[in-house]
Order: sequence, then C-alpha cells, then structure tokens
Amino acid sequence: MSDVEHKCQIDALLAEARADLDRVAPADLAAEMAAGALVVDTRPEKQRRRDGDLPGAMVIDRNVLEWRLDPTSPHRIPEAADRGRRIIVVCNEGFSSSLAAATLRRLGLSRATDLAGGYQAWRAVLPRPRRPAEDAPSGAGDV
Repeated sequence: MSDVEHKCQIDALLAEARADLDRVAPADLAAEMAAGALVVDTRPEKQRRRDGDLPGAMVIDRNVLEWRLDPTSPHRIPEAADRGRRIIVVCNEGFSSSLAAATLRRLGLSRATDLAGGYQAWRAVLPRPRRPAEDAPSGAGDV
C-alpha cells in the first residue's frame, strides 16, 4: 500500500469528530464571543508564552478540560453550568480541539465546537497594523 492510500486511524477519528461539529471560522470568532460563546484556549503555557494570549478566552489545560466543562462534574467551572451554551475549543492548529469538542458533545454539551485552524489561523486573519510610512500621502516622504 502506498503512502497516498494509507490513512492513519487518528485521521479517521478526526474526520468522525468533525462530522458533527459546526466549526467556527477564525474571522467569525469575535462575533461568537460577542454572542456569549465561551471560548476555551487549551494550548500549553509554552505556546501561549511564545505566540500570545487569545483575548477573552478562558485558559483550561487540555488534561482537565472535560472535568471543568462537564455540567455534572463537581470540578466544573461556573461558566459550564448551562448545557446549551456555545463552547468553542481552541488549540494551536485546530486538531486536538476537534477531538476535545467531540468529547464535550458526548458529555451533553450539544453546542460545543472548535475553531477551524486553531490559534494560528485566528492570528493569521488579524488585521495587520499599518506602518507609519503606509499612512503618509503619496510622495510625502520624497521631500
């Protein structure tokens, strides 16, 4: 079997997890947050230090995510009491977040989903700050 024909089991699991998710496009994240979605950043501390925080997101380590968001768990966060709340899981590139969101759905959080492409895709769609030279009228710098 060639590499092209070979598919890892994790690829199949990921496709299955994503089949039921209404994944959020990076450009739509701010609107989701404004509408009351709970955005959960599961990236490790090292990645957050390197790349920056996701403003407005709650940081929950991946290894305790289900316990913090399960509405029936004695270890849940107060924000997770409503099973109908929109929860958007964010990882670095949008892979582990899909698996996590599918697990949250199995716990009864029917509106759980993830950010397509993860933090890196969100960061890529941010407006770039203009440099002062770009703000100057044409020819103004030629004096």
